[in-house]
Amino acid sequence: MTRQDIFAWAKRRYGTEPDYPWGDNSAVLRHKENNKWYGLIMEVGRDKLGLPGEGTVEALNVKCDPQMVGALRTREGFHPAYHMNKEKWITIRLDGSVPKEDIKNLVSISYQMTEPPRKPKKS
Repeated sequence: MTRQDIFAWAKRRYGTEPDYPWGDNSAVLRHKENNKWYGLIMEVGRDKLGLPGEGTVEALNVKCDPQMVGALRTREGFHPAYHMNKEKWITIRLDGSVPKEDIKNLVSISYQMTEPPRKPKKS
């Protein structure tokens, strides 16, 4: 999935648009209700992710269950979260190494984990 694919999918699924808080190419996906991030897409130096070669790769950070983080980091295309809490966030390379359905599922998990709490209905 490319960043544009993720943005289009997030707009259809959650009605959210990317936000560019730093005036560069880094984009944040946020909840409308509480402004919490559920995704961050950025360019990361290959060396920062422990990858060979020079230059950058496009990557997506999502919040994830801490038990899933460890398992995901053993898979191709996943890295400890860059510039985020490494226990609760994971970095996904957007270079085709991770299937798009996996990316969508992880974005959905992140969205749910960062949702505002729902008030119980009064009976």
